[in-house]
Formats: sequence, C-alpha cells, structure tokens
Amino acid sequence: MVVLLLTIFFVFGLIIGSFLNVVIYRLNTSRSLGGRSACMSCQHKLSWYELIPLFSYLGLGGRCRNCKTKISSQYILVELVTGLIFGVLFLKFQEVLFLSPLAFTVTYLYYVTAFSLLLIIAVYDIKHKIIPDKLVLIFGILAFIGLFFFTSNDFSYIYNFNLHVPTLWDFLSGIFVASPFAIFWLISGGRWMGLGDAKLALGIGWLLGVSIALSSLAIAFWSGAIIGVTLIILFKNSKTRRLQMKSEIPFAPFLVLGVFLAFIFDLKLFGF
Repeated sequence: MVVLLLTIFFVFGLIIGSFLNVVIYRLNTSRSLGGRSACMSCQHKLSWYELIPLFSYLGLGGRCRNCKTKISSQYILVELVTGLIFGVLFLKFQEVLFLSPLAFTVTYLYYVTAFSLLLIIAVYDIKHKIIPDKLVLIFGILAFIGLFFFTSNDFSYIYNFNLHVPTLWDFLSGIFVASPFAIFWLISGGRWMGLGDAKLALGIGWLLGVSIALSSLAIAFWSGAIIGVTLIILFKNSKTRRLQMKSEIPFAPFLVLGVFLAFIFDLKLFGF
C-alpha cells in the first residue's frame, strides 16, 4: 500500500515539476504561464506525448522532435527533483494519513507548495543569479501563515496541524534568522551576500523555527564551502581560477538544500 501511494505521489510530483519548469522559464518575461508549450528554438508547438514528464525527454533523446535542438537538462532534473520531493514528503507524513486524512491533506499540500516555491527560487537563482522578489514574497507570506497552523521546531512527528496563536518567539524567528544575512549585505554593500538571501531567510525562519532553521543554514554554508573549494581545485589554470574565484556562486540552491534536509530529518545541530 505504501509503495503504491509513494509511486502515485512521485508521479504527481513529476507532473507538478513540468509546470514548475514553465514558471522558471516564463517568470519575468512577456510570456504568460498559460498557453501551449513550444520548443525554445523553433517554436514548434509540443504535442501531448511530448509533454509527458520525464518520459518524453528520455523518449526524444533530449532533443526537439522538429528541429533536433538539444533540450536543456533542466527540464528532466526539475521534474525528477520535484517528484522526489513529493515522494519524500509523503514518507514523512504517511503516519498522519492513516490517523487523520484531513490533517494529512492540509499538511502535505502546505509543505509541497512551500518546497515547490523554494525549488523554483533555487533554479531561477542558478540561471539568472538573482532571487525573484515576487516568489520570495509569496513564500514569506505562506511561511508566516503557517505560524498559525503548524507547530515549528518539532517535525519529528508531524501531527502538528492545529489552529493556534503563535508565540512572540515564533513571530521573531524569521527576523532572527534573516538578521545575519541582512548585516552581511549591509556591511559588504552586497559583495558577500545578496539582499535576496536575507529576504529568503526571513521565510525560512518562519517555516522551520529557529533551531531547525539554524541547522539548515549550517548545512547551506558547509555545502556551499565544499562546492566552492572543489571548483577552485578543479580549475588549476591561474587565469581560469581567478575568473572562477571572482564569479558569483548563487547561494539560494544551498539554502534550499539545507532547508529540505533539516526539515526532513528534523535536524537540531545546536542542541535546542
């Protein structure tokens, strides 16, 4: 039963991932989120069988059926990651499903929406080196609303859906987590840290609570440092290394990775 449900939620995630790709590509462009999808090169309108998540990309060999232009691997990666997110979140909440289907539905939909937004933000930051304000605003509002419905700082057993008035500490959690980012941005004039990271951290604090949010930041900085050092080592040519060290490495993907891992495993690395 669990395997069947896991497969269903994974496939559901693949379908949503296809839509997330549309949002990523069309955000801040003149194109609307509606309308038929088309090849980015020849504008060939895609048929239904060219829009099946994951399988269409594999079946077409990663190329447009009409002009044979290579299709960005972003499509399959975003779909696959979204499917994994949906599947893993189901595994985390599965006990709630059998105790209270209503609580599961509300909880699951809330968190898959939050992590779908975070995934869009991460991929958009990779592509454009900027975190879109409108998405951060939506994520921040969603995280703030969650303060009234979910108990943060305890996701080990996520039967925590209940309408309540948040504590003052809950309200301040976002500000507390975002403050270091804002200070880094202010002191460095944006050279060390972008203001978008501070805005994103505000929602992260509200979503996770201080303890788990700080753990997610630790993972983000550790993983970012590992990737940064690895890139420096890989580029041995001095000219290339100088270029690489001066190049911007988007931090939002590391933040999102840290948030997901800390949330799934209920990490409290600092003991409170």
